[in-house]
Amino acid sequence: MRIDLRSDTVTKPTAAMMEAITKAEVGDDVYKEDPTVNKLEEKLAGMFGMDAALFFPTGSMANQAAIKLHTQPGEQLIADKYAHVYNYEGGGVSFNSGVSCKLLDGNRGMVTASQVEEAINPPDFYHSPLTSLVCLENTTNKGGGACYDVEEIIKIHLVCKKHNLGLHLDGARLWNALVAKNEDPKQYGEIFDTISVCLSKGLGSPMGSVLLGKQRFMDKAIRVRKVLGGGMRQIGFMAGAGLYAVENHISRLTEDHKKAKEIGALLKTLDFVTKVEPIETNIIIFNVNIDEQLFLKDMEENNVHFYSMGQGKLRLVTHYDYTYEMHERFLQLLQNYPVHSVLK
Repeated sequence: MRIDLRSDTVTKPTAAMMEAITKAEVGDDVYKEDPTVNKLEEKLAGMFGMDAALFFPTGSMANQAAIKLHTQPGEQLIADKYAHVYNYEGGGVSFNSGVSCKLLDGNRGMVTASQVEEAINPPDFYHSPLTSLVCLENTTNKGGGACYDVEEIIKIHLVCKKHNLGLHLDGARLWNALVAKNEDPKQYGEIFDTISVCLSKGLGSPMGSVLLGKQRFMDKAIRVRKVLGGGMRQIGFMAGAGLYAVENHISRLTEDHKKAKEIGALLKTLDFVTKVEPIETNIIIFNVNIDEQLFLKDMEENNVHFYSMGQGKLRLVTHYDYTYEMHERFLQLLQNYPVHSVLK
């Protein structure tokens, strides 16, 4: 039994999702003639109260398209130092849009309205890049699945409105935040100019993200997607998987959160664990005072797989394919881990 806790991207389609894939009605989406894609886009735009939506092959492409929609070359965006758009999208901010990043030292990947306002470059000081966009991430990846307080997001929105800045949300794991905090997606549609949501993480679809936005941005989104190489043909098969995921897999995210918290509770009792970061959703980040590489190797020998973030920090992610049987097995392995042989 392989227990893969590297990421929630490792899930595979369920039998019911495979049936949805095979039965999907398809057309040529470049001509906007794929009925299943159109249905998915309409559904998500409606859920968030946004004007329009556009299906993308990946979350990174959706984020990069949003940045390009909001900015001009030479301008600057504001984001937390942990932001996915800065750390994990291959330098796309500079390569695709010619934009620089001003990085803020937030709390577990989350920034405040006062931090954002202080970071805005004076628009009349031509020596500095023009600040044009703020990018937030909810939940935060490197922040361990932390969820923003929506009241703070509203304050950031007001700062952006005051200074005429765009506001984009990297919502790759926004579904987790919505479930964990019992929030209404329409709340986010009212706050943000653009939002990307992922279908292939916690929801378990094989691929796909959707960019949602106000009409003035989305009118240009399909052209930007084409420039980035994201025009797709009979992609309704994958949109069918996404539709099934949205309709059936959102509420069950509570199971992933519950398992993550149970892992965290056990980790706190283990002598070789020095710190467990707060757990709100499905990501667990913890520190150990033993040889982390040997620990990972020992776990791999028991067919358990997860990552080191370096310097004694490790990350686990629960997901749809992490069953209760796997969960009990992993908890048992942790409980019985022989730390005496690998103490530094």
